[in-house]
Amino acid sequence: MNRDEHMSHHTMTRQEHKVEINQRKEIEISGVKELDSFDNEEFLLQTTMGYLVVRGQHLQLKNLNVEEGFLQITGKLYEMTYVDEHGGERAKGLFGKLFK
Repeated sequence: MNRDEHMSHHTMTRQEHKVEINQRKEIEISGVKELDSFDNEEFLLQTTMGYLVVRGQHLQLKNLNVEEGFLQITGKLYEMTYVDEHGGERAKGLFGKLFK
């Protein structure tokens, strides 16, 4: 796949949500509405399918395209968790820790 084909692959509407992981070293996410917070161990982002928490080691923001709703993270991926209004106590605990 050449570069132009690869780039057109990511031209999606903001409503489409897709997660692609390459060798646990690179994560590409489409359907991103907003990047709420991030550091080298955790990213919290709002997607069209609810909040998504990405946890790992040495995580770095590689690419963010707000217009296309596309985000790229590099580092070692350990965990991805969706948190939404129906997540119950776990969601409350997560947001309580983040927004103290």
